[in-house]
Amino acid sequence: MGKKVVKNTESQFTFEGQRDGEKLLFVFRRHMIAMRKGFYLLLIPVVVTSLPPLIWSYNLELFLLPIAGLIIGLMLFFYHFILWYFTIYIVTDQRIRQVTQRGFFGKDVIDLRLSKIQNISYNIPGFSGEVFKFGTIVIQTFVGDLVIHNVEHPDEIYNKLQDATNDAIEGQVDNE
Repeated sequence: MGKKVVKNTESQFTFEGQRDGEKLLFVFRRHMIAMRKGFYLLLIPVVVTSLPPLIWSYNLELFLLPIAGLIIGLMLFFYHFILWYFTIYIVTDQRIRQVTQRGFFGKDVIDLRLSKIQNISYNIPGFSGEVFKFGTIVIQTFVGDLVIHNVEHPDEIYNKLQDATNDAIEGQVDNE
C-alpha cells in the first residue's frame, strides 16, 4: 500500500506506472459518502456495547464494554477507510487509470485510453446527491462502460474529463 501519487523535485506529480512523456492532469477519489458502511460499522458496536451499562448501572465492570465496542468499531472502520483512501482515479493526458483497493494487500488497475472514449455522462441522485455534492459518472467506450459511483463534485470531474478527452482526440488528429 505505497503512495500512489508522489511529488518529485521538479514540482511535477508522478505515479506508479507512469509512461515517459505522460502528464498527470488530475487525481480524484470517491466521496466520503462511499464510506457510510464503515461509519455504520463504527457506530453499531459502540451503541450495542453501551446498552448493558445503561441497563445494569450498578455493575461497574460493564462500563468497560463500550471501550471494547469502540475498539472493534475502529478496527472495522479502519478497514473501510483503507479501501476508500487507496481507491483512486488518475487522469493523464493519455488515459484514465482506476486503482481499486481490494482488501489490505490486493488491488485492481484498469487503464482506459482517452482517445477510445465515446461519451461521458453524470448523474446526481436526487436530494442527498445535491446536498452532499456526489453522483455517478459513466464513461462509455466501444468495449463497455466504466461506471464510477459516489464521485465528489461529479459536475466538475465531468467537465475536466470532457476537456481531457477532447484534448486527447485533437492531439491524435494532429498527429495523423
